Amino acid sequence: MDDTAPDAPATDASYRVTADELRQFIERFERLEAEKKDIADQQKEVMAEAKARGYDTKVMRKVIAMRKRDRDEIAEEEAVLELYKQALGM
Repeated sequence: MDDTAPDAPATDASYRVTADELRQFIERFERLEAEKKDIADQQKEVMAEAKARGYDTKVMRKVIAMRKRDRDEIAEEEAVLELYKQALGM
């Protein structure tokens, strides 16, 4: 008795659908990776241009990171930093 023969076409069809869906996810991810690389290249160009104009890109990156943070969090960190500096006589 061969019970798998009638199920084989349905299994093959579901496998194809799953494989197609998997391929779509992978291709979407690959497109996003390419876009991410393009954006990173553009960010490098912006920093290179800023550096050529005399800006300190290291400080610019710190400012960008700070702008992402909450004001209260920054103020607290700066207060602790000032306290530590005073304790060390700086």
